[in-house]
Amino acid sequence: MKKLIAFAFCAAIAAAAFISCNESPVATTSAGQPISNDSLVKRGLYLVAIGGCNDCHTPKKFGPNGPEEDTSLLLSGHPSSVPIGPVDTAVLKNWMLFGGMLTSYVGPWGVSFSANLTPDATGIGSWSEEQFDRALRHGRSKGLENNRMLLPPMPWPGFSKLTDQDVKAIYSYLRTIKPVKNVVPAAIPPAMLNKKG
Repeated sequence: MKKLIAFAFCAAIAAAAFISCNESPVATTSAGQPISNDSLVKRGLYLVAIGGCNDCHTPKKFGPNGPEEDTSLLLSGHPSSVPIGPVDTAVLKNWMLFGGMLTSYVGPWGVSFSANLTPDATGIGSWSEEQFDRALRHGRSKGLENNRMLLPPMPWPGFSKLTDQDVKAIYSYLRTIKPVKNVVPAAIPPAMLNKKG
């Protein structure tokens, strides 16, 4: 009987540990008070705004004041329907080039495209918060540990200094924006520039 009670007690402890390890930590204030989801989302919106996320991840259209954010495609990355034209590779020794929607970039690394940050399945809709953190603060493509590093101009070394709570806030905000179905093209290595198909 004592063995059965001891076994049940150990099983309960193990189950509690498993559940607590798999729950996302609750965001708290500096005084240790829980932060409401609404406050977390507002903080995320603020961090996305000051972090310049829209500068690269929201396609632009040209208006009377030059490039303006296409708010119908908010944070949806480089549109899959917009092809990349030929690149004069001779200029890449000294320059980095931006595509017309400011969502594609060409440099010595080849061509990189801004990711879809919306909660659609083609964006970060299926990502865990841990995956998002690994992409944002550790520079791993798609937030997968063994994937390649993120390519320029993604400033992940600067984002590596975000706190856990800041990452949680940004992730929470991104879960609330309009999902946009958009499969962003894969990066193009330098050797494949200007090659057809």
